[in-house]
Amino acid sequence: MASLATQTTTTTAAESVDVGGVGDPGIGPLVQYDAWVRKGKLRDDAYQRGIVKSLQSLHDQLSHYNPPTVVHPTLESLAPLPRKSFLDSLFGREPPPPPKTVVPENIPKGLYLYGDVGSGKTMLMDMFYNTLPHHITSRTRIHFHHFMQDVHKRLHRLKLQHGPDFDAIPFVGADIAQNAAVLCFDEFQCTDVADAMILRRLLESLMSHGVVMVATSNRHPDELYRNGIQRESFLPCIALLKQDLVVINLDSPTDYRKVPRPPSGVYHYPLDPACQDHVNKWFNYFADPRDPPSPRVHQIWGRDVKVPKASGTVAQFDFMDLCGSATSAADYLELCRHYRGFVVTGVPGMDHKSRDLARRFITLIDAIYESKAKLVLTMAVPMQQLFVSDDDIKASIDDKEGGELDSSMRSLMDDLGMDMKMLKNSSIFSGEEERFAFARALSRLTEMGSVQWIES
Repeated sequence: MASLATQTTTTTAAESVDVGGVGDPGIGPLVQYDAWVRKGKLRDDAYQRGIVKSLQSLHDQLSHYNPPTVVHPTLESLAPLPRKSFLDSLFGREPPPPPKTVVPENIPKGLYLYGDVGSGKTMLMDMFYNTLPHHITSRTRIHFHHFMQDVHKRLHRLKLQHGPDFDAIPFVGADIAQNAAVLCFDEFQCTDVADAMILRRLLESLMSHGVVMVATSNRHPDELYRNGIQRESFLPCIALLKQDLVVINLDSPTDYRKVPRPPSGVYHYPLDPACQDHVNKWFNYFADPRDPPSPRVHQIWGRDVKVPKASGTVAQFDFMDLCGSATSAADYLELCRHYRGFVVTGVPGMDHKSRDLARRFITLIDAIYESKAKLVLTMAVPMQQLFVSDDDIKASIDDKEGGELDSSMRSLMDDLGMDMKMLKNSSIFSGEEERFAFARALSRLTEMGSVQWIES
């Protein structure tokens, strides 16, 4: 897996709309937004314009902010201070403090942008990151899951080198700050106890070196790690986020994913004789004619991952090859480093008996979406029924009581023409986070099935 320093991204495809450009560095988000509105690439939405103005305000503050030189800790600086001698105590002499980064007083507050599926988080982050002032050359944009993977690897290496009790967080924080005066997180979340236990000190370390953070998330800070183990230990991290970042709700009356997108035809159902023609057509479309199709093997985390058929940057798998056994997000992310197109055949409908398959498939969808890669599927059921069993569908017939669902569920079910009760009764997803993952997966599949996505 690449280190954090090599995972800096400049993403051009928007979550809400394909604006078809990376932005003009230095002009600022508001000028870029106005330009795209004039060209008809974006709708002029008053609510979203207000959020862009907040991005512009941070841009203006960064224009006058000169990131400090990062002072890295030394082993000696982290050692316990020696006891004062009698003479030191008598004359009030103090040992010299360890050197530290001098953060300018005009360091801006960062931003924490949260909202449901379809609220435009990725587009806004694109706009901000790609129009940063020219002098902010030390910048990093990274998916939060990738970031924490990299952090744990760094911590592990240092503890192997210096012992299990070594306090590695200050060293890792300084190294990250060196390459990220502005650090942008996509999909900030905390679902893992190992992340929860180190996150507050890690963020404090980054801020102590003058790092300005901008994060997008599905959740308000108060909702992070809601049912996590030892959540009380995570509450100081929540307080830190709310204190040092401006928290902004992105949920607009407009769901930008409802803008009609013509389908590209990359998804085929049912699993009938026409499937093979569908698979061959799209595989050949993405394949490299100079590279005859053949099996490949990749080493991922010391294991062999077999690709049954590949050509150029397109790979073909049976669904069970990818999701039928224990496979992690790291596996899928690593495959996305090698391939820009994925043809997946034989995707079944999933219910509570196949919950593990559904979770792995959603993780795969997220990895492909975040990598801006292409996805071709052959499916046993229509896309909107992938995660809902026949029993759920039957139970929802003639039951029109809407019930209480969160807004992401409501808007997604409206988009896909599904009954609201159908989702709530579905036994495959047991908690709020899983239901949100379900909504996000279907929304992303819808977007990845559009002509704009395939042609971008």
